[in-house]
Amino acid sequence: MQNFTTSQFYGLKDHSLFMKHIQDAVDQMEHKVGIFAGDHIFTYNRNLSFLEDEKFMAAFYAHTSDLAEQSLIWRYATVCWAAKNGAKLDGDFVEIACYKGTTARIVCDYMDMKNSDRKYFLYDLFEHDEKMPHHAMPDHSKSLYQQVQEKFSDFPNVCITQGNIPDSLTIAAPEKIAFMHLDINNAQAEIGALDVLFERMVPGAVLILDDYGWVYYREQKLAEDPWFEKLGYQVLELPTGQGMVIKQ
Repeated sequence: MQNFTTSQFYGLKDHSLFMKHIQDAVDQMEHKVGIFAGDHIFTYNRNLSFLEDEKFMAAFYAHTSDLAEQSLIWRYATVCWAAKNGAKLDGDFVEIACYKGTTARIVCDYMDMKNSDRKYFLYDLFEHDEKMPHHAMPDHSKSLYQQVQEKFSDFPNVCITQGNIPDSLTIAAPEKIAFMHLDINNAQAEIGALDVLFERMVPGAVLILDDYGWVYYREQKLAEDPWFEKLGYQVLELPTGQGMVIKQ
C-alpha cells in the first residue's frame, strides 16, 4: 500500500508551520499507510487504488511536468474513471477549459484514444486579458493554443476549439456525449455549456465539475445547484473538490 504526499497547499498564513503540523499528525499514526497530502486534501489509512493502476500512473507521470500538476492526481484519477465509464457508452468525450491539455492528454493515454474512433472535443480561450471573464493562469498566452495543438498532433480524433463558451460550441460540438469534464472557472460560462451540452449526454454518462466544491468558485455551485434541481438532479460533491452528476 502506497502513500502520495506533496506540499501543494494554498491560502495559508504560514506554509512551513502547516506542513510541520501535517508531519506531526503523521507521526501520531499507528499505521502510516494510505496517506495522501496535497491539493487541499490530507487523509490516511486509504487504499488510494489509483496508485496501483499501472496504466494510469504511467500516463500521469508522462504528462505532468511539475509538483503543482502532480498534486492533482486524485482529480485526474476521477476524470479517468469517468472517461472509462464513458467508453462503454455511445458518444464522444468533451472537456471544456482544457488549459494546457494535461488532463485530456492523460485521458488519451489511459483510454488508448489513438486506437479509438471516438472523438475528444477540447475547448479553451488559451489566453487572457482584462476583458475576459476568467482569471489568468500562468501559461495563458498567444501561443498556448498552438502548443496544445502540438501536444495532440498524433491524435487525429482530438478536436481543439479556441473561443468563448458557449459561442465556440457552434463551431464544433458532438451530438452525443459519453463523458464530459467542465473546468471553466466561470459560473456564467459553465451554465452556458450545460444549456447546450447536458441534453446531449447519453444515459449513464458522467459529468465532472472540477470547481464545484471549492469555496473560491462558490458562484459556480450557487448557479449550478438550481440549474440541476430543475431537471431533477443533485450534484455529488467529492472530497477532491470536484462535483459529479450521472446522466439519467
